[in-house]
Amino acid sequence: MASVNIVLFGETGVGKSSVINLIAGRQIASVSPDAEGRTLSSRRYSFPVGTRAFHIWDTAGLEQPEMGAVGYMAAIEGALALIHQLAEQGGVDLLLFCMRGNRVTATTQSNYRLFYEVLCRCQVPIALVITHLEREPNMEAWWTRNLASLERYGIKATGHACVTGLPTHSQYPESRASIQRMLGGYNGQGKYVMPADSWFIEFLRFFGLFAPPKKNLKKKELLKVLTKRCKLNTKIAQELAERLASRV
Repeated sequence: MASVNIVLFGETGVGKSSVINLIAGRQIASVSPDAEGRTLSSRRYSFPVGTRAFHIWDTAGLEQPEMGAVGYMAAIEGALALIHQLAEQGGVDLLLFCMRGNRVTATTQSNYRLFYEVLCRCQVPIALVITHLEREPNMEAWWTRNLASLERYGIKATGHACVTGLPTHSQYPESRASIQRMLGGYNGQGKYVMPADSWFIEFLRFFGLFAPPKKNLKKKELLKVLTKRCKLNTKIAQELAERLASRV
């Protein structure tokens, strides 16, 4: 059975758990890792759909620029844990960006950049799932109206699905058909493995712009987190700890 590894991400409240249930055709996801309040914390769901095995990492995205030192280090831990898990599974096939059908915010753009440009270095196809479209008589019309606006914000995708996550909604069956059609284009043959050590510099550079730590981070504490909990090479961890500690 072919396997497809997917990283599903988006802001809190966009309906990622509902999207997983929509793909699975039954309720298997209830509480998103968003509830933990930790950027890049993730929860894996595995289930078969037809002749393919789907492995989806429901991942908490960025929420606000000022997360503080604790949130900053938690994001680092979450990112490395995600990278190691994906590497053990052979890499990632698809990024699935879940977003509400309303205006694009700065945080929306930052999430797109973090996962597509930084985490996967533009090497993994990205598709959009537009949610909360219950008031749209024709959900696909939302995409037609908003495609040009999304591209102006630099958000581009190889596929999309406009859906409702409400099982009682009249357009729920069409939403499932829409997301299944979109996923049909990804066969699990193009997995990308993130190189954890070299990638980490870019990750920290991105967070330095988006969420610099607001409290003192001790070099010794940083080194412990990077080596023991993030499992980074000691030499690289020392260099990163020095760089981070010198910034605060």
